[in-house]
Amino acid sequence: MRSPRPAAASAVDVYLFPAVVGGGRGDIEEVLAAGRHLARAGYRPTVYRRADRPPPPGIDRAWRAIPFRVVGVLRRTAPAAITVAPAWGVSAAPARAGPLGHPGPWAVEAAEIERAYGAERTVHVSLEEFARTLPSRAENRERLREGGVARRALPARLRRARELGETRRFDRAFREFRAFDRPNVLHVFATFARSAPFAREFPEAVQTGPLGSGRYPVRRARTGGRSGEWFWYASPASAETIAPLVVRGLAGVRPTIRLFVRTPRPWRSTFDPKRVTVERRPVGERTWRRRFTAADLRIVTGSRTLLEALEVGGPFLYFNGVLGSGTRRHRHRPEKIVALRSVGRSRRWPADVLRDLGDFARARRVTEVVSRAARREGGWARFPRGLPPAAFPAPYHDAGALLVAVARALAEPGATASGTVERFRRGSNP
Repeated sequence: MRSPRPAAASAVDVYLFPAVVGGGRGDIEEVLAAGRHLARAGYRPTVYRRADRPPPPGIDRAWRAIPFRVVGVLRRTAPAAITVAPAWGVSAAPARAGPLGHPGPWAVEAAEIERAYGAERTVHVSLEEFARTLPSRAENRERLREGGVARRALPARLRRARELGETRRFDRAFREFRAFDRPNVLHVFATFARSAPFAREFPEAVQTGPLGSGRYPVRRARTGGRSGEWFWYASPASAETIAPLVVRGLAGVRPTIRLFVRTPRPWRSTFDPKRVTVERRPVGERTWRRRFTAADLRIVTGSRTLLEALEVGGPFLYFNGVLGSGTRRHRHRPEKIVALRSVGRSRRWPADVLRDLGDFARARRVTEVVSRAARREGGWARFPRGLPPAAFPAPYHDAGALLVAVARALAEPGATASGTVERFRRGSNP
């Protein structure tokens, strides 16, 4: 017999808005991870998409695998509601004036939910990009670096951007397209460590510890026998360029290590099928978990698979892609590995492992790093068993715990959406 739902869970309806914002499945998976945390607390997450509207662009295939109830007609069953979306200001905000002012792919459903429950009884949770907590000066520097401006040219280019008013326009757009002005939108910036400068500049942002996937039980890194397989989620466009170097690094290792590559991109390179398997088709949830968990080492990307690697425990490498060539070659969105290595230094991770993680992410010393990791040389023999709890007070220590706390707060007698959002903003930025 199913146990009764907690009273607070019965008082709030939960709606999930999975969407692609950054170009990969990670944005979808993050919303589903939030749903798993809320479901474990007794809530019943629902994906509401009006019956006369197709799934949002980019998630047709993922749509069929959503593990929660999907409905085409809105039926209110509680006095309050929470929606969860990636970057709400992009994925669910209504149309706005000016360039790029089109509505988000979930704008219709978000507005309908708000009308049904009332603006003061609807909290929209916006899951912002993981570990992207840069103050505006650093954000401007990073966007120029990402755009290909050489390191030595950055100071002059930043000065010119300020003189032309470009920096001011970017800062204004940063706020506008995150909908910081909406009193019932809770902006959750999950990260490894709190950024005080970011908090001072953006008090609307609620910083928390990471949002776990909810896919894996709490466990320690596997000890004893090894499976003899590495798992690589080769999502970045440049992943194939380093593949021969990865294979070369594994070539001399005994016993033999097989490489399983899951890539959503076209793949032209061929390798010995006895040593390398390249899977271009989507991998089912059960198969993914089995192979990911059993692997001797995981090569991960973005934020979701990085966090999964930390959940599972054991050695991993990180590659989020590189752009450009020659002296202009640079990492794509490196803030996750930068933040992780910073926390690793504070936790006294082995210095050689931190160096190897940084170089591999830059596509440097790839063959050497792979060989060292496979042979468990140096610090690889005592690879850290995941991160300790983030240095935030409860419930901010864990983004999943925070979502449950927000839902429970909204269920309290007399609670309003704007009051609930303000309460958690103050808690994050006292």
